[in-house]
Amino acid sequence: MKAIILAAGYATRMYPLTENQPKALLPLRGKPVIDYIVEQIRRIPEVTEIFVVTNSKFYPHFCEWAAGANMEAQKASAESARQVSLEASEQAISPALRVEVLDDGTDSNENRRGAVGDVFFTIQQKNIDDELLIIASDNYFTYDLREQLAVFRKTGCDTLVAKEMHDREKIKAFGVAVLAPDGKLLDFEEKPQNPKSNTAVYAAYFYRRETTPLFEKYLAEGHSPDNIGAFPQWLYKTHPVYVYIMNGDCHDIGTIEMYNEMNK
Repeated sequence: MKAIILAAGYATRMYPLTENQPKALLPLRGKPVIDYIVEQIRRIPEVTEIFVVTNSKFYPHFCEWAAGANMEAQKASAESARQVSLEASEQAISPALRVEVLDDGTDSNENRRGAVGDVFFTIQQKNIDDELLIIASDNYFTYDLREQLAVFRKTGCDTLVAKEMHDREKIKAFGVAVLAPDGKLLDFEEKPQNPKSNTAVYAAYFYRRETTPLFEKYLAEGHSPDNIGAFPQWLYKTHPVYVYIMNGDCHDIGTIEMYNEMNK
């Protein structure tokens, strides 16, 4: 499995905080937002590579961050290995996953590839023929990604994550899912004016290896490359998709007000 963290946005709604600093690298309780995501991904044994895809403007920022994050991960891995026997460490301790940063070659909102476009860009650049974990870099969540992975494994189908939301105005900014009793996706609509349920979908997705080539097909058919939620909205109509209802919270840090609230 390969993990792709989407970080190519410009976060103009959060200016001036993000005018010269990517949103994912803003400090939250003492460390960058993206650190919380990487920590969760590194707990999943199946993940063999982590890619952060960003734009040319913020590429140097993420490279600097990744150098430090990779160094800290190496130290932590070495310390863990010292605390167990050599035999046990060889069986149970794998080298800490490094983070690789990709520059998608864009430098403004006008020429951006879009979230789906960046997923396809990463698939092409790294010749990915594997399962995918795709996650937005500006989400702070308290549920365990491994619980979503368990649904992915149990069903053998592409798996989204959602939470019940009872604010009818707020939910209009999300993808809204209608589910069968077993969690199978029956209906999905991005940012509906008349939501059909209270189930809000967040930007963390597990996709099968067989689904990975479909990103190219989706774009070739002329669908929007911008919204990452538009891909599962297209996908579920021809392929079974399931939804894990999170045991925790998830917050999209999209405004200065939300960022300040999260720090409080």
